[in-house]
Amino acid sequence: MSLIELTDICRCFGSKDNKITVLNDVSLSINQGEFVAIVGASGSGKSTLMNIIGCLDKPNSGIYKFKGKDISRLKKDELAKLRRESFGFIFQSYHLIHSLNAIENVEVPSIYAGENKTDRRQKASELLKSLGLEHRVHFYPSQLSGGQQQRVSIARALINGGQIILADEPTGALDSKSGEEVMGLLLKLCDLGHTIVLITHDAKIASHAHRIIEIKDGKILSNPKPKNELLKKELVEKTKREPTFLFEIAEAVSMAVSSLKINIFRTILTLLGIVIGVASVIAMLTVGDGAKKSVLDRISSMGTNIIMVFPGMPNSRGSSSVETLVLSDVDAINELDNVVAAMPEARKSVTLRYNTNDRVTNLNANSWAYPIVRKWDLARGVFFTKEDEINYAKVAVLGDSVANELFGSKDPIGEYVLINNIVFQVIGIMSKKGASAMGDDEDDVVFTPYSTGNLHVIGQKYLRNIRIGVEDVSKISQTEASIKELLTKKHGIEDFRVLNMGSLIESMEETQNTFTILLGSIAAISLLVGGIGVMNIMLVSVTERTKEIGIRMATGARAKNIMQQFLIEALIVSAFGGILGILFGLFISFLLSYFGMPIVYSILPAILAFSCAFFTGLIFGFLPARKAAELNPVAALAGE
Repeated sequence: MSLIELTDICRCFGSKDNKITVLNDVSLSINQGEFVAIVGASGSGKSTLMNIIGCLDKPNSGIYKFKGKDISRLKKDELAKLRRESFGFIFQSYHLIHSLNAIENVEVPSIYAGENKTDRRQKASELLKSLGLEHRVHFYPSQLSGGQQQRVSIARALINGGQIILADEPTGALDSKSGEEVMGLLLKLCDLGHTIVLITHDAKIASHAHRIIEIKDGKILSNPKPKNELLKKELVEKTKREPTFLFEIAEAVSMAVSSLKINIFRTILTLLGIVIGVASVIAMLTVGDGAKKSVLDRISSMGTNIIMVFPGMPNSRGSSSVETLVLSDVDAINELDNVVAAMPEARKSVTLRYNTNDRVTNLNANSWAYPIVRKWDLARGVFFTKEDEINYAKVAVLGDSVANELFGSKDPIGEYVLINNIVFQVIGIMSKKGASAMGDDEDDVVFTPYSTGNLHVIGQKYLRNIRIGVEDVSKISQTEASIKELLTKKHGIEDFRVLNMGSLIESMEETQNTFTILLGSIAAISLLVGGIGVMNIMLVSVTERTKEIGIRMATGARAKNIMQQFLIEALIVSAFGGILGILFGLFISFLLSYFGMPIVYSILPAILAFSCAFFTGLIFGFLPARKAAELNPVAALAGE
């Protein structure tokens, strides 16, 4: 049985209306151990015939059997396995991968055969040594002469055994001396049991072969029978094992990293888009969360157990001057269930004086229960009592800012101050509170009993507002409804507005969440742009490396190996860019916090941004990777 047997092989190119027939009913057989030369003029179809024999191309019709097996029944990956295990290619233009040195080029077929790095490195080194290149193993193709490059390609053809060596014009680009050396090597390989198929147009080169097959215009003109003594030769083949998935991934990562390092400037530009996108997401979300926390903290500082009642009709802005709320409303609300205390409030801008120091501040005429409802402790002294309210006591409690402005380091407790020229005794200092939800300084205030402040300073009959503290926050909505019902019944009309601080916080939280999502979405657009940049760069990379892809396919790479390599390149760029983007985003957030902007650091934005970057690489890297994997080996080898 013949090793290779072709029967009525036809190969056409072009469309139906413009079809070009390159091979026409070609039939031939090649036995194990033969040195066969296929000769013909340029354009006769000999290279196309070699591509079909080497399973790089498929015929349009006819039967090709290898070791009795019909090749047409094999799938794409099965053809890759056959090329990897049985064929070795020697090309006229060498077809070495320029980003790899000599020994790395030789190793390529054994990578796809699943051989570990130590074994394949040793084997490649021995092959190069046997070909006289032991001092050139780390030289790149551009550093080697034509003859040396061809020897590297011969070593590559033999690394997996090379049962059949397909040599397409192996001496065409060499000088006469190098050509003779290459032919001598091919003869030695034949003596060792390798089957040699030589493609040439040179009769002198073809004369080294045991049998010469002549082809012209796609047809066989001369096809002598093989010599019987050659049929006894047989090359011992080693059992090959399929590479594992983890091995393939590890090798793909290694190749991807090497490729990215070769094109370092382009890699940096690709990284830049991902870094900016991820950093934007991190910075935007930390700023959004910080703003949310700041606003909610300020509102929460007013108390989540608070209900505020303001004068004026519902759904109107109203005004503190609207005359609808009176002291009797406070007394009535204090009788309701779940009410800790209802407090009248009246405010007025006043001037405080101590000795020669003046301070314009806000007077808050309020209730003895104010610190309890607001959960605002005193730093020193005491707050006024219920008896002080009843007795119209002229006592005052100062906010931290006012106390510092008027008294400095002196203890204000027991001292007397003038409030709009009315004498009040200082009995307490409130603890520092900071900014309110509206951004005002809450410590810029002086508190007096409502009765005293309203009588001597404010002089208003109607209340600015009523502040109500509830006992059980879970029942705050029911308490709010009870207050509305009470006041509506008492006034005969709903001429007031009720604000539930718990509901306000929920509403603000929803608003801030929406704001954060908006910021994150805007930042995600930059990440999307970065992903498109990754895809564009990878598509350019596929185009630039078309020949490399063809070489890898010719040496046994499956479609999935090519896809893994390009997809992993995209993932490495995206993942590394994601890490750099997180660090850069955190640095930006740190700078913003340094200049006073509220920032909240959280692991979630980092995970979200990195995941987006990773999946951006996966999604946008898939198309270029698939394009590379679907390339035709013959077309890829011819690409530039």
